[in-house]
Amino acid sequence: MTTRLSTFALSAALIVAAGAANAEDLRIAFGDPVSAIDPQLNNHAGDHSVSQHFWSRLVAQKTEGGVVPDLAASWKNLAPNTWEFKLRENAVWTDGKPVTAEDVAFSYERAQAVPGSVASYKGFLRNVAKVEIKDPHTLVITSRAPDPLLPINISSIYVVSKHVGQTATTDDYNSGKAMVTDGPYAFVSYTPGDRIEMKRNDSFWGPKPEWEKVNYRYIANPAARTAALLSGDVDVIDKVSFSDIEKLEKNPKVKVWSYPGLRALIMQPSFNPNPSKFISDKAGKPLDKNPLLDVRVRKALTIAINREAIADRVARGGVTVASQWMPAGSFGYDPDRAKIDLDPNKAKALLTEAGYPDGFKLTMHVPGERYPLAPETAQAIAQFWTRIGVETQVEVVPFSVYSGAANKNEYAMSMIGWGNGTGEGTYAMTAILATANASKGLGASNWGRYSNPKLDEALAKASAEFDDAKREAIIKDAVKVVMDDVGIMPLYHYKNIWASRPDLKVVPWHSDRTVAMQVSKAK
Repeated sequence: MTTRLSTFALSAALIVAAGAANAEDLRIAFGDPVSAIDPQLNNHAGDHSVSQHFWSRLVAQKTEGGVVPDLAASWKNLAPNTWEFKLRENAVWTDGKPVTAEDVAFSYERAQAVPGSVASYKGFLRNVAKVEIKDPHTLVITSRAPDPLLPINISSIYVVSKHVGQTATTDDYNSGKAMVTDGPYAFVSYTPGDRIEMKRNDSFWGPKPEWEKVNYRYIANPAARTAALLSGDVDVIDKVSFSDIEKLEKNPKVKVWSYPGLRALIMQPSFNPNPSKFISDKAGKPLDKNPLLDVRVRKALTIAINREAIADRVARGGVTVASQWMPAGSFGYDPDRAKIDLDPNKAKALLTEAGYPDGFKLTMHVPGERYPLAPETAQAIAQFWTRIGVETQVEVVPFSVYSGAANKNEYAMSMIGWGNGTGEGTYAMTAILATANASKGLGASNWGRYSNPKLDEALAKASAEFDDAKREAIIKDAVKVVMDDVGIMPLYHYKNIWASRPDLKVVPWHSDRTVAMQVSKAK
């Protein structure tokens, strides 16, 4: 401990003299892995953060919820099933060609079928029946059913150029060959697993970016990100290590920026009707059925988790306890379900009632480098479950392996960090709760294959309800359905925490994204 503190103090001293090599350059160290810089491959947090530098969308999300103009200068709802969008006439690609309605139509087609995707964007476009081009800067989108959420859903679809993208592969984007972009920054280079380099896009139609060059560097380990900031190797870090927050807040050479977050860490039990190789009796013999199919077992597991202890002792105050997928105060949060009561004795009784008086053995899988504190949280949960008779082991798996296996429902118990990026409850309902149906773009990240007709019905109703108050009431009813059924087990919501040099200012940007545009020079 003494050595660590000494190193910390030495690094703190170094930051005084350190800084970006050029006052117009910015160096960011981020913690979410990037699967590719193809903006339509995977709906992953790290991929989104990168994409927002290079690409525009028809409309963009506001930090506080709702949407604002992006490529579309204006739009209107012509009829319940019809939306018209007017594109900016001064938007151009970095090769000088204009951005047109054809690019948008092509992008919406491509985003639904990118080869190799493990987290498709198709769910955002599931209700788009037709995209018509009226003229180069006007398009009309017809939905399959009345869709008040169409603007917020398409705010997650990045527009790529048709003249490049129609013959491009994901490898072409990764190599830079297809990186003809229209966002605030232009592509310089990409080193997978390491960094993305970019420069100011002088042809961007919007406000001029503050930073001339950006070095966007992936550092998976939170302690290593902190060390990089303190040594002056980077100017901003995200997902600050919870164990470092207090020390950084006391350091006059560092500024910590903490905001409430939307991303929830959630356990997903498997609803596979077949026996699981990751569940056995106490002697190690496979069970003849999956006990997680019994709601009493799922209820026992969720009420055995001491969420407050995890938030306090594991996360050290860097999270807020979750009782549902949306955080308090957000659109769709149900205050009637503000807490999941801790009751280990009732949990044991429920296991006995379900036919497992002696419990059973369970192996839980978590990604090692994807979600902050996921392995540590899993270990704490394993202890809570073991105390009620469910002897639990934790297997930590690289995300590149984990995502594929989890997506095939191979695990008995998996973990997902869900960003709730649209700022309202139907996003999770669509992607992690709806009955999985790839052709309809539903349940793309429903790794446990949860299926509840009442939830599916609520999603359909909410998706067609234009009255905000009525739509929120439907979402709240869906919360009751899912939490009564224990379709998922929410654990906590992350706080969004960044740290920077003291002469910089960092503000939130679209959920938990980390982008150069959220960083400015302190006034």
